[in-house]
Amino acid sequence: MLTGRGGSMNEKVKIPKPVVFTNHALHRMKERGTSRGDVLDAIRMGQKESAQKGRSLYRLNLEFKKNWDGKYYRVQQIVPVVKEEEARMVVIIVYTFYFQEEDKP
Repeated sequence: MLTGRGGSMNEKVKIPKPVVFTNHALHRMKERGTSRGDVLDAIRMGQKESAQKGRSLYRLNLEFKKNWDGKYYRVQQIVPVVKEEEARMVVIIVYTFYFQEEDKP
């Protein structure tokens, strides 16, 4: 499934706890071309999967249609890894994948 940036208000689910980002996650987000808003959308609307050490990851495919690292991609997949604590959700790291590479339009 492919979601437009920001999703529609009908699709968004309220995140039950405050979300905080580790410095490592913020650094990787910048390095990999991902925004806080996209990460929060992944947590709200993404497919939740179990990860190592009792953590969860959330996988969300977004329409991209832009250049990244000198190549044009139609899809960006945002995958934050989250540790859920009693009072908050901690984003440990964020992976970003790019798909459907094309020649520049």
